[in-house]
Amino acid sequence: MSDPSSRHKVAVELEPVFEQQDELDARQVHDFLLRHPDFFVQNPTLLEKLSIPHQQKGSVSLVELQSEQLRRKVRLLTRKLNQLITIAKRNEQIYRIYADLNMRLLKCVDLADVQHTLEEVMQEQLKMSAVAFRPFKGALALPELQRRLILEKRFKESTFFFGRLSQHEQQVLFAEHDKQAVVGSVALVLLGEFGELGILAVASKDPSHFNPDMDTLLIKQLQQFMNVLLPGLIGF
Repeated sequence: MSDPSSRHKVAVELEPVFEQQDELDARQVHDFLLRHPDFFVQNPTLLEKLSIPHQQKGSVSLVELQSEQLRRKVRLLTRKLNQLITIAKRNEQIYRIYADLNMRLLKCVDLADVQHTLEEVMQEQLKMSAVAFRPFKGALALPELQRRLILEKRFKESTFFFGRLSQHEQQVLFAEHDKQAVVGSVALVLLGEFGELGILAVASKDPSHFNPDMDTLLIKQLQQFMNVLLPGLIGF
């Protein structure tokens, strides 16, 4: 007769069973290193054993790769700094030219002197292609119809206009002073407290030199100087 207890015996495994641990994926390693940025500082020997494929240099160490990345960043920052220094020097030079122009204008005794001073400074020093002052009164005054057309088209919202002109507008503003001038883009400045004195027109050969987004600080100062100077010369 069989032993009743044998019915309930269960085979016992001789080898222990462990749950297989999932391997770390790249994302977990990435997140771990982000949470522990000093990991390689605390484990410096790992740096010597790690190598990273590099398209140009084969396998390089992590330290070498980091050093190369830092060198590239330094070169980029140095290049940007040099560009900023160059721009700053150019801006300082332009500021000094405008400051000198303003002082010279205050010494002008008539409109011909004003025109000569503007041409000498803006064309010779600032390399503009043409410059002209067109008064609204006197022998050199713009014809009434042309004046109204330019005012309505170019000075609706501001006393400045930066951009391109039609061929007719170029002839009206510049032909009397320089028929050979190349007018790519222009700066137009309406003069007078109420826009009653005239228009200062400055042209560049470069179509993009004068644009609506440019800074107006220096040219606004020039406008203010001429607003003080011109009434006495024109006879207002």
